[in-house]
Amino acid sequence: MQDASPSLDQIRRAPKVLLHDHLDGGLRPETVVELAVEQGYRGLPSLDAAELAAWFVADTPRRDLVRYLEGFTHTVALMQHTTALRRVAAECVEDLATDGVVYAEVRFAPELHTERGLDLDEIVEAVLAGFADGMATAATKGRLIVVRALLTAMRTAARSLEIAELAVRHRDVGVAGFDVAGPEAGYPPTRHLDAFQHVQRENFHATLHAGEAFGLPSIWQALQWCNAERLGHGVRLIDDVTVHEDGTVSLGRLAAYVRDRRIPLELCPTSNVHTGVAASLDQHPIALFRRLNFRTTINTDNRLMSGVTLSSEMARCAEAFGWGWSDLRWLSINAMKSAFYPFDDRLALINGVIKPGYEALEAESAFRVSRHLPAPRGTAAADG
Repeated sequence: MQDASPSLDQIRRAPKVLLHDHLDGGLRPETVVELAVEQGYRGLPSLDAAELAAWFVADTPRRDLVRYLEGFTHTVALMQHTTALRRVAAECVEDLATDGVVYAEVRFAPELHTERGLDLDEIVEAVLAGFADGMATAATKGRLIVVRALLTAMRTAARSLEIAELAVRHRDVGVAGFDVAGPEAGYPPTRHLDAFQHVQRENFHATLHAGEAFGLPSIWQALQWCNAERLGHGVRLIDDVTVHEDGTVSLGRLAAYVRDRRIPLELCPTSNVHTGVAASLDQHPIALFRRLNFRTTINTDNRLMSGVTLSSEMARCAEAFGWGWSDLRWLSINAMKSAFYPFDDRLALINGVIKPGYEALEAESAFRVSRHLPAPRGTAAADG
């Protein structure tokens, strides 16, 4: 029988891996207020950090992608200076480290931060400097974390090749790969083939937002035309999975291909609920994908806009789906296996940090359970 789901406090101590997190979607509310005051920005709905935090979370009854994206108008507007970019990046790393994340790939779209005259290289350099600051600060507190960048091009613009070249240019100093994001309907990834072909020719890495607000054609094009190594979200792959009345499951050809090839799904449950992709957390297909042994990973997407951390995502899913430590360990190892990080370094984190961390937490939980079991008949319960 499955033990009680791990608690949020326990999960915070677990070594976790995050593959899908947006820099401009994870600012601290206090930082948003401070940057607005410093820059004379008057567009915020409130200068009270608590009120602002509540406003940013696109929860019921505002489950709509347009509403979800509204908050980015403000965060992006405040991230147009190198000092702001560096600060936000450093705080991102510190917050992830505090949450027990040991490896993360954080994505941002450099082209969105040029409104005040910064060039693309300046933007990337500022963010990478901030990541380095955050990792150094975490190290002084005894927290191991590696954070690398994914550079995102916007589907609605025509700068994807330029962003792909930018990513390759900074590959040896902290950029892990290339991504494309933005509205899927009407903006197929095939519009950006030259960018993906450049990444492929350079033996570099690419993920791609696909199968979030649009369905199977978006996923198919991401894989078969753009050679994406991972699917950003990919939740709509469930449209190619049939659960029969007797409980058996049939996979369509695309779903079978994704599972057979071990293509990672960067699933973001709470975000998908907030944008209306999933009706509720307990109806999110992550549990079915996990049961069917897809290369499932769990992610935050936008920590500010969804009011989540990776630990809270794991805790909510553990409670909703009856997951235990073995499930959370499996998800974390999946994510580390799928990272755009050198193979030897991935193995070092898996075998030296992630597996021992979960083993210690499982042993601790088992010990706590054993202390509360009734003593065998005729014996005295152990004391202390």
